Amino acid sequence: MASISGNERPDLRDLLAFYAAAGVDDALAEEPIDRFAESAQRQAAPAPEAARSTQADLGRPDRNMAERAAPPPPQRPAASAAVPDEAQAAAARELAGKAATLDELRQIMEGFEGCNLKATAKSMVFADGNPEADLMLVGEAPGRDEDLEGLPFVGRSGQLLDRILAAIGLDRKSAYIANVIPWRPPGNRTPTPHETEICRPFIERQIALANPKVLVTLGGPSAKLLVGSPDGILRLRGNWKTHTTAQGTVIPVMPTLHPAYLLRNPAHKKLAWRDFLEVKAKLRELGSL
Repeated sequence: MASISGNERPDLRDLLAFYAAAGVDDALAEEPIDRFAESAQRQAAPAPEAARSTQADLGRPDRNMAERAAPPPPQRPAASAAVPDEAQAAAARELAGKAATLDELRQIMEGFEGCNLKATAKSMVFADGNPEADLMLVGEAPGRDEDLEGLPFVGRSGQLLDRILAAIGLDRKSAYIANVIPWRPPGNRTPTPHETEICRPFIERQIALANPKVLVTLGGPSAKLLVGSPDGILRLRGNWKTHTTAQGTVIPVMPTLHPAYLLRNPAHKKLAWRDFLEVKAKLRELGSL
């Protein structure tokens, strides 16, 4: 976007492009809200009744002393913020367990209302590629392009992922691609732990139903969730881990760097290349290449 100086007004298209690049692409109100005017009104407003009463009571020390001597009213325990989220996670586990096929799982997820991310997302991003493929790749959450198209990894990150797959002789017809979170977080923010836990049963069931021979996690969040390790992705990547399904199937997992990270840090593409060479060797060892 061009720089603006003096009283020059920004071009609306440049301004919209700037907001879109920053992740601000969803309007929450019909008219803009002037927060400075709201603050000025609050400062100019008369003192609340409680404050006026306190000032008036300063001339009545006997009342003030009696009130200070009285025991404070009992406080109700604050409701735990985790309670509704745990209830929704339990509901997701129950529903995911009922899915006998990937199509049934998709229908269950489309009807699930327990994750707040669904309210702001334009579409549910379930999966892309071949569900019968021996290789499955799992990212974290959809971005703007994925939300618009309803498919995972279709933007610049997806183009890079396609080139990586082609380098080991694969494409989207010979791999299955999904995300831990099927709905885009507003502004591409990081999903909260509660949101991740609510969606965890769905991706775990999706992996179990797809039953790949090799699993690749793209980025730290999906690696930590599916291999159960607290380590960062730079420590995890390049080392074979395992994911065990609810049915007891053990699947080898290669954690690697997310394509979006590689776009920001192109020098680390060589690390991802080594990881995918390991994946290629594992697939060949299992008779899949």
